[in-house]
Amino acid sequence: MRRPIVSSLSARSGRQLGVSVAIELGVQQDGRPARSVDTRTRPPLELTLVDGFELRRGDEPVSLPFGAQRLVAFLALREHPVLRSQVAGTLWPEALDGQAGANLRSTLWRIRRSGCSAVEGTGGHVGLSPWVAVDLRDTYALAHRVLDPAARDDVSPSVISRFERDLLPDWYEDWVQADRERFRQVRLHTLERLAERLAERGLFAGAIEAALSAISGEPLRESAHRTLIRIYLMEGNKGEAIRQYVLYQRLLWDELGIQPSTELQRLVGEFGPHR
Repeated sequence: MRRPIVSSLSARSGRQLGVSVAIELGVQQDGRPARSVDTRTRPPLELTLVDGFELRRGDEPVSLPFGAQRLVAFLALREHPVLRSQVAGTLWPEALDGQAGANLRSTLWRIRRSGCSAVEGTGGHVGLSPWVAVDLRDTYALAHRVLDPAARDDVSPSVISRFERDLLPDWYEDWVQADRERFRQVRLHTLERLAERLAERGLFAGAIEAALSAISGEPLRESAHRTLIRIYLMEGNKGEAIRQYVLYQRLLWDELGIQPSTELQRLVGEFGPHR
């Protein structure tokens, strides 16, 4: 059973926000979790699932056929080894049981042939090797720290880019879409919370960036628009707040034929009209 999303829970853009802030969440300045510089303890394989599939051994990419990529990604999205029959049935749902099992054996052979140790088999199970570092797991861990209500650590705008991209975009299989939606909800909640925490510290440029990223991820999401409007009001930009409200109101009416919530209307009500 999956753990529930934390209630209110790697991009490569490298954008600089011009704000110098120390990170106290156990992450580096680029937003990635801090790692030991001792290369003897560094996992030999690093797997990227956010914004696309990539497997690397040190600085060198590991080339795998798409079928092998599917297997590695599927196992990386599971916390524990999975029954071989379940893996085969999920990855090759239209094949008969015998053929699906043969497909799995062939894929495992291709991975071993490539010299890649990303997958391990134990009896009737198959799982991801513990020597594979997965960016998605690191990003979830960072999201949980950001969303922790008891957290008092400083957070840097540099972590925003970690939550701006989808999980395995352009992969449309059912087992991917479920995990993609879970990650999407986590990253949107995280972006909103990042915006709030940055605004509380007076880092309005970073706060606005995080809120706009949440809106970009889901333009109809009222909580993201409400967060951005509150930030505008906190920094004294009432005109920006009204403009954002009007834009959202029109979008919501055009797309769904509904009005913003009463809470949002009250938020901007004293500063401008609702039409």
